[in-house]
Amino acid sequence: MFAKAYKQASSFTLPVIIPTRRFDKTVDCGCGAFVVINEEGWIVTAAHLWDSYFASLQHIEELHEYYAQIDVIKQNIRMNARQKRDNIERLHIDPQWITNHSFWWGHDGVQLKDIKPFPDADLVLGRLEPFDPDSIDSYPVFKNPQTLNAGTSLCKLGYPFHEIEAAFDEKTGAFELAPNAVPLPRFPLEGIYTRNVKAGKSKDGKYDIEFLETSSPGLRGQSGGPIFDVKGTVWAIQSRTMHFPLGFSPKITRNGQDVEENQFLNVGWGVHPNLLVTILKDNGIKFRLSKY
Repeated sequence: MFAKAYKQASSFTLPVIIPTRRFDKTVDCGCGAFVVINEEGWIVTAAHLWDSYFASLQHIEELHEYYAQIDVIKQNIRMNARQKRDNIERLHIDPQWITNHSFWWGHDGVQLKDIKPFPDADLVLGRLEPFDPDSIDSYPVFKNPQTLNAGTSLCKLGYPFHEIEAAFDEKTGAFELAPNAVPLPRFPLEGIYTRNVKAGKSKDGKYDIEFLETSSPGLRGQSGGPIFDVKGTVWAIQSRTMHFPLGFSPKITRNGQDVEENQFLNVGWGVHPNLLVTILKDNGIKFRLSKY
């Protein structure tokens, strides 16, 4: 059903890899997706993919305080070398402090410029630079929000189920992706449009925050990717997965003990086309709108 639409969406859906290096020198990689909107290189993705970036800013402040305390101890002429060492060792250290952070936008050497965040809507707009418009075979058409029919079959696209490894080069201060890290395999997941979810107003009162719900969850690595119909038209941008208790808890025997297993329905929430189209228009971002 979605074979043709999948091929079309694959053209304008790209991965964003988010490597982080921590105080204990371990390197982790997160992953999401983004949609290239037009020939100018504008993209849309999920704002929560920046969570680790904002955490890194907080960690940098904590690291500055940590190293400042070390300097104070080292400069204390009333302490001998052993006392200084003991006092430094007693300072609080968090091995999970993020010391280095980066984004990889689908290709080496590409950066995101003119970033426009809308955290209340879980959206970020930005412009890829450099950008070759011929690199995208087919640009997306966004769903006209006036005609949405519950029960419509939709599909999500992103990059789950793929382990991404990276290393940090101490000399260059840059991350290096493992040879097998890219290209990332895409994974589609179908579901139906179930209902709309209203989530109040944005903090500035400008936007009505609304999500489009699907009967299947969004998978890790699909955040920021498109939710599209059988024609390849983008209905929403994948934001999050919600878990609804089903109200029954069957028992299973595990290690000789009866254990209750709570049952949940996992559904996906994507940024509603009403909100998506409004934000694109308000920011003067050129896009294609469906005729249906």
